[in-house]
Amino acid sequence: MIRRAEKEDIPGILELLLQVDMVHHRGRPDLFKGPATKYSAEELESILQEDNSPVFVCDQDGKIAGHAFCQLEETAGNAVLRDVKTLYIDDICVHETCRRQGVGRALYEHVTAYAKALGCYHVTLNVWACNPGALEFYESLGMKPMKTGMEQIL
Repeated sequence: MIRRAEKEDIPGILELLLQVDMVHHRGRPDLFKGPATKYSAEELESILQEDNSPVFVCDQDGKIAGHAFCQLEETAGNAVLRDVKTLYIDDICVHETCRRQGVGRALYEHVTAYAKALGCYHVTLNVWACNPGALEFYESLGMKPMKTGMEQIL
């Protein structure tokens, strides 16, 4: 069942955030400290109350099998860009014991339905190059590259 996250879900969400961090740490230890979570329990409690930053979870009999952190963004009155409403997926994770069971697809489909209901033009997200499995997954859902971030380590 996909639903909005609640305060009681915070321990499960923190576990998933740690798993996300470790994927990134293993891929880019030069940037990600590992093991860490990008939010504390207190910060999550605040985020869960914000309308423009919905967090969805996949609840499987009381276990948080996955989450999707989203941010509603709007571009308006820009000299170059058209007025656009976007739902940005800041973080999506499926518990490592629940992968390849349709949880990620269900979360993504819920997020896109939510974005459509809000009148969003598109759903966007970023994928780290050190996570080719995530890139392949998002492409299998029909996502296409929008722009590319590049770096040169000095």
